[in-house]
Amino acid sequence: MSDNELGAFLRQRREAVTPTEVGLPSGPRRRTPGLRRSEVATLAGISVEYLTRLEQGRDRHPSAQVLGALADALRLRVEERIHLRRLEKEAGGNDPCCPAAVPPAESVRPTVRAILDTLEPAPAVLLNRLADVLACTEGYRRIAGPLGVLDGERPNLARFVFTDERARTAYPDWDRFADDMVGHLKTDSMLDDPHVRAFTDELTVYAGAPFADRLAGAPVLPRRSGVERLTHPDAGPLRLEYETLALPDSDPQRLIVYVPADPATAGALDRLNGRRPGGLHAVNG
Repeated sequence: MSDNELGAFLRQRREAVTPTEVGLPSGPRRRTPGLRRSEVATLAGISVEYLTRLEQGRDRHPSAQVLGALADALRLRVEERIHLRRLEKEAGGNDPCCPAAVPPAESVRPTVRAILDTLEPAPAVLLNRLADVLACTEGYRRIAGPLGVLDGERPNLARFVFTDERARTAYPDWDRFADDMVGHLKTDSMLDDPHVRAFTDELTVYAGAPFADRLAGAPVLPRRSGVERLTHPDAGPLRLEYETLALPDSDPQRLIVYVPADPATAGALDRLNGRRPGGLHAVNG
């Protein structure tokens, strides 16, 4: 195995991308396969000299923002972005998160589970400060499961929104929902929280500009109530009113409870839950 896996991967991907794929003219006298370093550097907003150092292994500590920009420029797929992030961590020898910081919650208090049980069949989900899905009602599972939100051993709503192609179909108001996701990451914990910083670095690489630009932008307070629109593969269009309840603890958690916003959504949820009509009442109408 090479001692410069990160640089070798960047060069391999640069040589595999054609100019036409990134909107550049492909002249007849190109001696370099794929893209030139200068072209990738321009697309990523970095200097040619810095890209050269990365490819040659003379710099092994690129920031998450640089990796995300390179991933965008090289048109990397999600799995390639994950691989790029792993190579950077191995090459840079990054230290793990500060052990003194309170890690994000992975368990649910019994009283909170009891509350979730009483909310059935209403959709409700409990998230920690990284937007990991800690628990949910069956009503939520019937909505979110077919969308892909709960896929994997450790579902994470923010990761789904920014890295899963299905999210843009599931959320017609994707831009607003994405703004809220980043808003929660910025406001629900301290900015120097090493766990949040590691997670945002991960998404900066995995998702690229759609996440990185929001993270770098002016702070936007997330909406904690309102109407969320969904496109469900079985139930069709849904309009859900929601309220976000903050749970007091050393590690911030939020419980999001949904109710149908109109009679059509109420009927669709009743059908999903296999309940008689009127099991869930619409807020309006």
